[in-house]
Amino acid sequence: MKKIVFVFICTLLVSASYAQDGGHQKIENAKIGLITNRLNLTPEQSQQFWPVYNEFDDRKKEIRKQMRKLIVETNTLTTPDEKILANLKETLNLQQKEVDLEREYMNKFLKVVNVRQLAELYKAEQMFTQMLIQRLNRKQQ
Repeated sequence: MKKIVFVFICTLLVSASYAQDGGHQKIENAKIGLITNRLNLTPEQSQQFWPVYNEFDDRKKEIRKQMRKLIVETNTLTTPDEKILANLKETLNLQQKEVDLEREYMNKFLKVVNVRQLAELYKAEQMFTQMLIQRLNRKQQ
């Protein structure tokens, strides 16, 4: 749970710092480039893959946005215990929504790419997140 919160916060910080200087689009372009390269999509696959992936990514971002909002609400000194508990429960519900979303889109992706490409997609997303975190760490030093 701590790791998930850490990744969300780091992703939020990186996104915020790059968005300030117009870098949000650069981040998205880099992510697209990495995924395209790692999956080795054919032109036909690419044409079908990206609309599905973009829909998936948008839905996942919305869930994570809701999670970040709950984290911010929970991290104030004046937040009552009952509200903290409710937010923690809602965070668990949102995490389940994210797992359900992953499961739903796994089937959609498998209609477009093979199982090895799907596994590579998950690796590429993790790799990209790690690269963002490393870049943030270097920038902070």
